[in-house]
Amino acid sequence: MQTETAVLKDEERTPCEVWSRVMGYHRPVTFWNPGKQSEHRDRRFFVAEESAAKQN
Repeated sequence: MQTETAVLKDEERTPCEVWSRVMGYHRPVTFWNPGKQSEHRDRRFFVAEESAAKQN
């Protein structure tokens, strides 16, 4: 099976608006204050492991 990859020029691209929850409601990240935007960039996704307290 052969797949094709679309190649777009910069002027053909459409900006993607990212929304996330902050202060209890959803808003576009571009509307956040600089501090919240920085926190959003620093986020890391992880899988929480069972705590040591629950294992005993």
